[in-house]
Amino acid sequence: MVDVGAARAGTPAGAADRAGDLVALTRLATGPGAVGAMLDWLAARTGGTVALLDADGGTLAVPAKRPAPEPAILAAAAAGVRRGGTPSVVLGDGPGTIDVVRLDAGDEAARMPYLVVANRPERRPGDLLADAARLLGLCWRLAEAEQARHRVSSAMTLSREAVLHLLMIGSLAAARRIAATLGPRLPDVARVFVVECPPGRRRQVSEQIERFARGGAWIVPCPVRPHHLIALVPPAREHRLELLIAERVPEARIGTSQEVPLRETALGYEQAFHALAVARGVPGRYARFDRHTDLTPFLGGRGPAWAAGFLTPCLTHVPARRADPGAEELLATLNSWLTFDSGAVRHLKIHRNTLSARLRVLDDLLGLDLTRLADRSAAWLALRLHTAHRTVSAPPNGTLDDLLATPAIVVWARSQLLPLDRAGAETLREWLRADARLPATASALGISAPATRKRLAGIERALGRSLLHAPSAKHELWLAMRALGGL
Repeated sequence: MVDVGAARAGTPAGAADRAGDLVALTRLATGPGAVGAMLDWLAARTGGTVALLDADGGTLAVPAKRPAPEPAILAAAAAGVRRGGTPSVVLGDGPGTIDVVRLDAGDEAARMPYLVVANRPERRPGDLLADAARLLGLCWRLAEAEQARHRVSSAMTLSREAVLHLLMIGSLAAARRIAATLGPRLPDVARVFVVECPPGRRRQVSEQIERFARGGAWIVPCPVRPHHLIALVPPAREHRLELLIAERVPEARIGTSQEVPLRETALGYEQAFHALAVARGVPGRYARFDRHTDLTPFLGGRGPAWAAGFLTPCLTHVPARRADPGAEELLATLNSWLTFDSGAVRHLKIHRNTLSARLRVLDDLLGLDLTRLADRSAAWLALRLHTAHRTVSAPPNGTLDDLLATPAIVVWARSQLLPLDRAGAETLREWLRADARLPATASALGISAPATRKRLAGIERALGRSLLHAPSAKHELWLAMRALGGL
């Protein structure tokens, strides 16, 4: 049968068919999931079964919407591939013929997959398979390149996460060594930025920060929250950075820390997170942390000595088995748990059962119950002092209440709670007494859980601190309340 339109144009029907096939294949090649879509189309076009085999005869891909070749056909095709070494081979004869065609890839042809088409009801000209093999070859190489790019990007992201993790636990030397191979060099002093935006916009925000900071920023996608981006920016390169991001990415909210030494990255992150809680409620969508809340300078020499005594059982811990966590791993787990709560499983990339087991070890070593806010707050203070001063193990040196009883600490505590009115202070007290649990707080106040949440959100705005989301200011506020005798 002759195509009427083709005949009128003086073009053979076969040429018209081939042109139409090429148009269809080209459209599929430029769309998403090109390789799979082209295999589906080819199976429908030929009426046979289709697959891709690697150079050793292993199955790489089959159509998603069409039946795959039978195992016996794949085995026969694989045998032909292994013994052939030629661009194409035809196995059998008649309707049961198996066509095997290597995807075209120029100099890289030797390692390219083979297209297998079996049981075609009609023996059409070979142009269709040759054209399909050429376009599939290009799409396969693009898919491999994209996979390689994704692997490199994932490895880079994990390496940057590792640097951030080391900074958060105060391991500066190791962090600097890794950062030196990745670039840029870690700044000695930085502001920490936490940018909240849709996950699909993190790349754009990262590019904006990179350009505005002229390549001097250390940027890490948050390993715990997929809608957060963390950046350490040298003070000399962060002028108006929040404003510039907010102008170009309307969905973004930006919280910024004070200038902090690199060893206090964990403090800077908490400050930036607290500022982000404020940024969500202001018209400009960005805020800087402007409250002096750090407790450690008020503790003098007694603080590091107390922290050393508090952490000694963990600092000197030797695991019974080589596979069990040692002192450094336990401290990192404790830090992550106190910072991110249950998000520690994503931060540490461990199973929740592993996290629970490590917390039980920490409870036993330190004599704590890390589900209680009182014990968590004591551990938080000890870790903060340990990170700041790199304390070594020491015998116990006084109690936490002894440490909080000094006049300087009382002054600090009053300054933390000064922005609250009587109702706010009472709500905060009940929340801290209830181990920061919303239902128990609502019951103690005699109001509903939504009303309690609304009150706590108001306290967040008054204090300029995050309470309801980790990292939360609950540890510092518990210590402040304890110092004033409110708990």
